[in-house]
Amino acid sequence: MKIEVKPMPQIMTTKELAKYLKLHEITICKYAAEGRIPAIRIGRVWRFDKDAIDKWIGEGTPPLNKAGSKEAGKGAKN
Repeated sequence: MKIEVKPMPQIMTTKELAKYLKLHEITICKYAAEGRIPAIRIGRVWRFDKDAIDKWIGEGTPPLNKAGSKEAGKGAKN
C-alpha cells in the first residue's frame, strides 16, 4: 500500500508577506481585515498561505466600488 504524502502549506507571517509583496505590514493587516487578501486570523495575528497568495496574485484582484468595498451596496434598495 502506497501512502501519498502532501507537502505542508507554507504559512507566512504578516512581516514575511509584507516583504514578499513589497508592501507595508499595516497595509497587509488592513487588506486581511477587509477580506481583500486571503488570510487566516489566529487569535490576534494574521497568517497567510503562500499558495493561496500566489493564486490570488495570478487571478488578479477585482476592483473595489466607490464605497471601498466589494460588498458595499449589496442589498441596498434602488
